[in-house]
Amino acid sequence: MKYSRLEAKDYARAHLRGIWAAPLNPMHSDFSIDEEGLRANIRHWIDDLDIDGMCACSKLGECGSLSLAELKRVAEIIIEECGGDTGTAVTCMDQNPDTVLELARHAQDAGADFIVIHTPVLPLVVERCETVRVYFEYLCSKLDIGVIVWSHPDAGYVLSPESCVELARIPNIVGFKYSGPRPMYAALTRMAGENFVVTCGSETEWLQNITELGWQLYFSNSWPYLMQTRNDRRIREYTDFAMRGEVEKAREIHGSLEQVRQALRSSRPSGKPHAHQKYWLELLGQTGGSVRRPMLELTDAEKANVLAAFQGCGLQL
Repeated sequence: MKYSRLEAKDYARAHLRGIWAAPLNPMHSDFSIDEEGLRANIRHWIDDLDIDGMCACSKLGECGSLSLAELKRVAEIIIEECGGDTGTAVTCMDQNPDTVLELARHAQDAGADFIVIHTPVLPLVVERCETVRVYFEYLCSKLDIGVIVWSHPDAGYVLSPESCVELARIPNIVGFKYSGPRPMYAALTRMAGENFVVTCGSETEWLQNITELGWQLYFSNSWPYLMQTRNDRRIREYTDFAMRGEVEKAREIHGSLEQVRQALRSSRPSGKPHAHQKYWLELLGQTGGSVRRPMLELTDAEKANVLAAFQGCGLQL
């Protein structure tokens, strides 16, 4: 570990910065993980796109269909390829807290900078605040690594900003990925001050969050590598301009990406997000491959629609 449990918040303020991406996991036709393809993708995103950090084993990585051994292996590969210079976080997601701890301890021992723990699904629980607080107190007491709490509607609820502030009293909770309405995460940002990091995965709102809320971290989804190429790094460019205070130039570049955003949104079948993004990745010359059940593959007609959208989106290859 690069820091102690009591130093976790300070370390996060210094190092949880910039653009972080959540890798898709390339798979062979037999549904095994394409380790070589994953490594090549990561190297491209770091070396050519200048992405600042990677969040392994997220929902985009089809984590729910991977075995424990596969989740650990993916985390190891991403940490190895990031090499200490690029930030790393590992998502530790399961309803069983012992499994969460096993994944978290593995990530900690493997050299991850941070881990992400989702809020638990709580069937039949009406008053969730106390349950969630005790849950995270238990997990964090057994770990030294900094924890990013991800609160999102898939759990059946979103934590209130006040509940997040209460959770942040735990020493090694360093931030929140907050997948809720912007007024809620704006309120949480004001409450947080300099005490912990607040972020979300909306690229559309990222520029506004830098300029209006003072955010330092975009965390994390696939758009930083789906919307950029070696010769077209507009997310990187507008982010850097905004961080330097050159807001008008940043807005100009941010607006120029709307055609790419619309191409991605309009071509995605509502029930096939992973297959859609993997095919788009292949059109960019990277490795995508198959999706694992229960996810569905694209039909030929859907692929033709994605190809047409890709060809007209204006990305420079």
